[in-house]
Amino acid sequence: SPVYSVAWGPDSDRILYTSGRQLVIKPLQPSAKVIQWKAHDGVVLKVDWNSVNDLILSGGEDCKYKVWDSFGRLLYSSSSHDYPITSLSWTPDGEVFSVGSFNTLRLCDKTGWSYALEKPNTGSVFSLAWSADGTQLAGAGGNGHVIFAHVVEQHWEWKNFVITLTKRRTMQVRNVMNDAVDILEFRDRVIKASLAYGHLVVTTSLQCYVYNSRNWNTPLIFDLKEGTVSLILQAEKHFLLVDGAGLYTFSYEGRLISSPKFPGMRADILNAQGVSLSNDTIAIRDKSDEKVILLFDALTGKALGDGKPLTHKLEVVEVALDQCGPSTERKIALVDKNRDLYLTSVRHLGREPKICKIGSMVHSMAWNDAANILCGVQDNQLTVWYYPSAVFTDKELLPKTLCIKDGSEFSRAPHILSYVGTKVTLRQGDGSLVYSSVPPYPALLHEYSTSARWEDALRLCRFAKDQSLWACLAGMAMANRELTTAEMAYAAIAELPRVQYINFIKEQPSKESSLAHMLMFSGQVQEAEATLLQAGLIYQAIRVNIDLFSWERALELAVKHKTHVDTVLAYRQRFLQSFGRKETNKRFLQYAEGV
Repeated sequence: SPVYSVAWGPDSDRILYTSGRQLVIKPLQPSAKVIQWKAHDGVVLKVDWNSVNDLILSGGEDCKYKVWDSFGRLLYSSSSHDYPITSLSWTPDGEVFSVGSFNTLRLCDKTGWSYALEKPNTGSVFSLAWSADGTQLAGAGGNGHVIFAHVVEQHWEWKNFVITLTKRRTMQVRNVMNDAVDILEFRDRVIKASLAYGHLVVTTSLQCYVYNSRNWNTPLIFDLKEGTVSLILQAEKHFLLVDGAGLYTFSYEGRLISSPKFPGMRADILNAQGVSLSNDTIAIRDKSDEKVILLFDALTGKALGDGKPLTHKLEVVEVALDQCGPSTERKIALVDKNRDLYLTSVRHLGREPKICKIGSMVHSMAWNDAANILCGVQDNQLTVWYYPSAVFTDKELLPKTLCIKDGSEFSRAPHILSYVGTKVTLRQGDGSLVYSSVPPYPALLHEYSTSARWEDALRLCRFAKDQSLWACLAGMAMANRELTTAEMAYAAIAELPRVQYINFIKEQPSKESSLAHMLMFSGQVQEAEATLLQAGLIYQAIRVNIDLFSWERALELAVKHKTHVDTVLAYRQRFLQSFGRKETNKRFLQYAEGV
């Protein structure tokens, strides 16, 4: 059967082509497996494959267009149109695509739903081409006309401001509190914009404009080296621009702060899922090896720590840095190919970072802008992790610090757009926006804990009478080694063994031994043992191992420091007797003879 359309894969190592009703992905390596599947009920006329989001579009004589991932799984199928789909095309950044049919032109989101429908008098639109900046579209008409189109009416929302691109070079700012309207005029056409943290950043083909939300009349303007900016990310203190040549961090005063570089960098294929920015760190998923996350200092552009990137065991799909707190405690959340959500710290001195799993089946996630609270769409429910770092101090606390909202109000697989203040904004599968609110108490609790106002924190928990808040407070207090508060919080959630252990820690005679037992509390056994040995508390270090039944290690320490060998053997003997067993370990038998 004739081949009507072909497209290159993102890394130019595979080709997608049509064959009747089938779609075929053929890798260029001779031995690799060909993927083939039935895509439409009629002949497939047109395909396109985007290099940024790795998604495939197809349109056919069955009058439908469909979105697929690169494994051939169907993500979206449109309803039937009146005429066959004769053309389709992705924008370069992969956020939207256009579809052409007889006297029909559609603009659609990458998840498939339609933004706009035009009915130009062109006959069948046989080919569509986007400009490099993704703002203009040209179409080839079957009746000899060439049509041009511009994308307008994009919306940006933040707190009480709604901004709309009304024309190619004009924006309208509305303050919904008092209905004040400001009009912003630009010299060239607007390519990208972003609104967050009290600032609007707009890039045109030649310049970048930075507006403060308190004053819309005097923007700060600076020139851009490369024209087409493909991504803008904002943090509280600065913002990141990505263009074809690289990444640049600017302050809101327009000063270039840094420009991180790394080998094999392809800035043109970075998207918002693969890059994250916070006040002190930039995280980038490596495109050449998707298990690797590169971490940079936002203020210098140099690689963090010893320059070793963070490596996960699976391909990473999405990364996000938390936005608050000191840079030494910066955490990164990542979702991998299995849709599991992990949390790890960005700055770890010398030792391997601990990557802890905190959720599964997570389709999208976002950090809050003002506190380290994480929200995610899990299966079909909205989950909010009030205190994700609890996983590092007390793993079993984590399930108690969750707020789970039933997903019956959402349609299939909503996507989180933002989480500002107490409001989570989600985009549903059909394109509609839904809002969900989160209680304000956890954010207050975070604020009290960072400023060490433990009395206020206890008062808040008593007022709110919410178990999840007590659990958060317990984790925060333990992380800050505030034992009295932790004891009260654990008592409030009826965790009696932990209350007893905290009392035991308080009774420790020396600072070192109480620190060691706090490390034990968080499950950091090796660190606890090292702390005790460093302080010369040999017997305690041996005792810790005996309590954990690490007999070999206990004996090893006793022999190495030539002390308490008999104690270890006696405990071991008592342990074996209680189970009615005989000693079989050669090392223990050898030393038992000597004592």
